[in-house]
Amino acid sequence: MNTTASYVPEILGIIAGSGVYPASMTAAARRAGVRQVAVAAFVQETDPALEAKVDAWEWLKVGQLGKLSKFLQRQGVKHAVMCGQIAPKNLFALSPDLRLLFMLARLKERNAETLFGGIADELAKDGITLLPATSFMEDHLPAAGYLCGPVRKAKDLVDVEFGLKIARETSRLDIGQTVVVRRGTVLAVEAFEGTNECIKRGGSLGKGKATVVKVSKPGQDFRFDVPVVGPQTIETAGAAGVLVLAIEAGRTLLLEKETTARLCDQLGVTLLAVS
Repeated sequence: MNTTASYVPEILGIIAGSGVYPASMTAAARRAGVRQVAVAAFVQETDPALEAKVDAWEWLKVGQLGKLSKFLQRQGVKHAVMCGQIAPKNLFALSPDLRLLFMLARLKERNAETLFGGIADELAKDGITLLPATSFMEDHLPAAGYLCGPVRKAKDLVDVEFGLKIARETSRLDIGQTVVVRRGTVLAVEAFEGTNECIKRGGSLGKGKATVVKVSKPGQDFRFDVPVVGPQTIETAGAAGVLVLAIEAGRTLLLEKETTARLCDQLGVTLLAVS
């Protein structure tokens, strides 16, 4: 499956949520040959430090679809990417403008895929194409195998296959893409609260022996909602007493690899990519 874009635009719009993902995307796009980066930033979400590294910046509130599109059009953006998270509390507290309200009224279901898909359709009406959120970041999609952290014995990895089976089913049902398991028992399943809160809940029950498995959805739309792990994930896993974290090879972004590897060693978390 091709999850990246081969086309390199001169100007790239980044619709930026929280975390290090938007900064990693900016750096990767520059390396690929993008000359200008315009960032649509969200209040209380996007790291303000990123502004110094880009060419144009606009603060938005979650729900301002019309303002988002007008900003991108003013900057001459024809191609954009979505990256970074929006906190669930902000999604519930959004104040939708008229354009978003009309879009929401047309949706039969309201989940990440339909919401972001609807936004992509609206942007397309204005001549803005959403590229895969993995664009320019091929080297952040690890192949199958051991990645970092302590090398475990086979007995410590037996829950990975079980966790994969459960995670693939919960993601198929659009419940969540992360599960926490131990000895063939499901300790926690990700829902709307997000990966880190799921890890905290499950890890507290795992007594230092939990396994976390994170996968993509069947038929994942790689323009948005792409599985991502990085330093914050490892810090959360380490604090929760997680033994093993398994991600899906070639379909999960691994950010800040050197920092992630150092944290895995420090906190005793084994990171694997599985096919």
